[in-house]
Amino acid sequence: MKKFIFKEPRLGFTNTTSSLSYTLKSLGGPILVPILRAALVLCTVMSLMLFIERVYMAVIILFVKLFGKKRYTKYRLNAMKEDLELNKSYPMVLIQIPMYNEKEVYKLSIGAACSLSWPCNRFIVQVLDDSTNETLRELVELECKKWIEKGVNVKYENRHNRNGYKAGALREGLQKQYVTDCEFVVIFDADFQPDKDFLWRTIPYLLENPDLGLVQARWKFVNADECLMTRLQEMSLDYHFSVEQEVGSSTYSFFGFNGTAGVWRIQAIHDAGGWKDRTTVEDMDLAVRASLKGWKFVFVKNELPSTFKAYRFQQHRWSCGPANLFKKMTREILQCERVSIWKRFHVIYAFFFVRKIVAHWVTFFFYCIVIPASVLVPEIKLTKPVAIYIPAIITLLNAVCTPRSLHLVVFWILFENVMSLHRTKAAIIGLLEANRVNEWVVTEKLGNTMKQKKAAKKPRFRLGERIHVQELMMGTFMLYCAIHDLLFGKDHFFIYLLLQAGAFFVMGFGYIGTFVPS
Repeated sequence: MKKFIFKEPRLGFTNTTSSLSYTLKSLGGPILVPILRAALVLCTVMSLMLFIERVYMAVIILFVKLFGKKRYTKYRLNAMKEDLELNKSYPMVLIQIPMYNEKEVYKLSIGAACSLSWPCNRFIVQVLDDSTNETLRELVELECKKWIEKGVNVKYENRHNRNGYKAGALREGLQKQYVTDCEFVVIFDADFQPDKDFLWRTIPYLLENPDLGLVQARWKFVNADECLMTRLQEMSLDYHFSVEQEVGSSTYSFFGFNGTAGVWRIQAIHDAGGWKDRTTVEDMDLAVRASLKGWKFVFVKNELPSTFKAYRFQQHRWSCGPANLFKKMTREILQCERVSIWKRFHVIYAFFFVRKIVAHWVTFFFYCIVIPASVLVPEIKLTKPVAIYIPAIITLLNAVCTPRSLHLVVFWILFENVMSLHRTKAAIIGLLEANRVNEWVVTEKLGNTMKQKKAAKKPRFRLGERIHVQELMMGTFMLYCAIHDLLFGKDHFFIYLLLQAGAFFVMGFGYIGTFVPS
């Protein structure tokens, strides 16, 4: 009797919830339970794959740090610098800056490239402007002329079409007559501001090591503290730079080119077949093809999108492109005999399959589908190692690379789980080559304009600009599962489900990152 009286105030909602659960079981039980069990097994296998990969990389990084076995320490950088200064035999360097309607950052990027510490007669700054705004084109060209008057060799190139997007611009830039004298090409995105000694810290590696095709430098994020979203992005990208690229450099002399802050040997680009625009990750495509030709890479120790809309487009491109490239190049990688079988295995299994596909799928399907659905189907039991221990270790191995943001680790987990919705969808589109496979939306850069506008009047916006339906649908699903577990469950999953539902709602209503109305 006590039990009945205790539940009476919420009897209506309880009856609704239990009747809905009963309906789900009666209609879909024979089908739903086997599907969830299969999904649980698949997610467990993918979690173990991801766990093993993360532990393996942690061991490699620990070995590298303890014994100082970083790949670039093998090269005599200081000796090469001294020899370069003594003989004055500076190689000719091409600096490419591809840009598209970059009104907030074009002055900074052109100025930083033109101010590099290198003999003025030994480098060319090539501004590849695909801007569609005529006024902005004139401003960019005017900025180039200003530096030409200062004695810097600047070439302003624009196209009346965007064929091939960034890859097309870079490819056409290398075909210019004046490029024939250049031995190396440096690529800076419009939002990248290199240190003045960038060339001195990268070019010498390539001079005395003819098998090196690429020197990739580490990015620095100028706006990591702009908002919570940029701090969370920093946590994810720090792991990519500090661990994934360092491991690739130290073990197989291979990693994906980041598209900026890299120095290529032009011969390596030509050997690989040049820039191709068959996917939206032209930088990774080039790196894989160059590696299959036997070229080695070394990693030596920018602005983050601060609007949720820009970040979603960026993550779609970064997730769809690698999956599509994986589909296009698997056979080519397997049949390549110029590199060892272990390197081919590393590229296919670790670099592509685990990091570019499994990492996204297991995050979304396990944490956003299987766990919530399991509270509705009591036949599905999640063990603690699968549900708690393995994910916790993977999370710590990722987050430890950004110690200054460890206190944000819970927010980071919730944020990454929401973004896994878009990454998983993009990876599937890439594998199936569906309608958005080659969608290219340039990531919006705000530079310092948001700081300058903080004191201005709050902008007005239309409600539809902030609403994201997919996030709201997932939030509603997880909220329902949380309430069901709170009423009927015994495993306390409702704590996680309520937090994750809140994260979906916050991002679904556009309350993360900065907001710039259209």
